Amino acid sequence: MPLFGKSQKTPAELVKSLKEAINALETGGDRKAEKAQEDVSKNLVSIKNMLYGSTDSEPPADYVVAQLSQELYNSNLLLLLIQNLQRIDFEGKKHVALIFNNVLRRQIGTRSPTVEYICTKPEILFTLMAGYEDAHPEIALNSGTMLRECARYEALAKIMIHSEEFFKFFRYVEVSTFDIASDAFSTFKELLTRHKLLCAEFLEANYDKFFTQHYQHLLNSENYVTRRQSLKLLGELLLDRHNFTVMTRYISEPENLKLMMNMLKEKSRNIQFEAFHVFKVFVANPNKPKPILDILLRNQSKLVDFLTNFHTDRSEDEQFNDEKAYLIKQIRELKPVQEA
Repeated sequence: MPLFGKSQKTPAELVKSLKEAINALETGGDRKAEKAQEDVSKNLVSIKNMLYGSTDSEPPADYVVAQLSQELYNSNLLLLLIQNLQRIDFEGKKHVALIFNNVLRRQIGTRSPTVEYICTKPEILFTLMAGYEDAHPEIALNSGTMLRECARYEALAKIMIHSEEFFKFFRYVEVSTFDIASDAFSTFKELLTRHKLLCAEFLEANYDKFFTQHYQHLLNSENYVTRRQSLKLLGELLLDRHNFTVMTRYISEPENLKLMMNMLKEKSRNIQFEAFHVFKVFVANPNKPKPILDILLRNQSKLVDFLTNFHTDRSEDEQFNDEKAYLIKQIRELKPVQEA
C-alpha cells in the first residue's frame, strides 16, 4: 500500500498547493480570489488532518509530520500564512493557528526544530505581534493564540521581549475592543512572567524605559480593566524573588509610594485591594530610604486609622488580615532615623 492514497496528496504537494493558493489570494481578482479562498481552506483542512488525524483516519506517523514540517520550513509557508491571515476565512484562521501550534510543539529528543527555525526567521514573531494592530481586529485573537504558544519557549520569548515591538504591547493592552485588549494583556503577562531569569534581566536592564516611561501610564490609565490588571501584575512582578533588584529599586522611589497610597483610596474596592499588595512591600522593607520613611511618618496616624478600617468585611481572608495587622504594627512602630 502506498503511504499516501491516490486521493491524498503528499506533504510536499499539499504545501506547494497551499502556497500557490495563498499567492493567488494575494494577487487575484474577485473571481480568482474566491477560488483561491476555497483552495486555501481545503488545503488547510488536509494539513490539519495530516497533523492531528481525522475522525476516519489513524493518527499521523512521525515521519509524515517530519516531512510536512520540513516542507513548511523550506517553503517559508509559516510566514506567508501569518502575513496573509486577514485574507483567510474565519475557519481557516483557526486552522492556521492549530497547524502552527502543532508544528511548534514538535520535538526530536530534546530539540524543538520549529523553535530553532523561527529563531532564524524572527519576522514570524514580529508579524504575529503586529496582529494586535487596530488595522487587523479580525486576526488579533488567532495571533495571540500563536504568540502565547511561542512565549512558552525561552529562545522565542527572548527575541520578543528584547525587540522594540515588545513596547507596542503598552498600546495594544489599551485598544478599545475589550476582547483584543484582554488577549494582548494575557500575552504581555506571559512574556513577563513565564521565564523568570530572562524577565528579571530584561526588567533590570530596561528599568526606566519599562516602569517610568511606560508602566506608569498603564497604572494611570482611564480604563478600569487596564488599571486593575496592571496593578495586579505589578504586585506579582515585585513579589517574585527573581525580581529582587527591580523590587528594591521600585520601592525606593517616593513617587511610586505616593501613587499606591492614592490607589488605596480609589472608588473601586478591587483596585484598593491590588494597591494594598503593592503598598505592603514599601512598608515591609527593612531598609527604607529616608524619603520613603519620611512620607510614611508624615502620614503615620492617618495610615494606621485608614488600614484599621480597610476592607473589614474580609474577615475570612486569613492571609490578608495577618498582612494588614503586620502593616499596622510596622507603621505604628516607625521612628525617624537619627541623624549622625
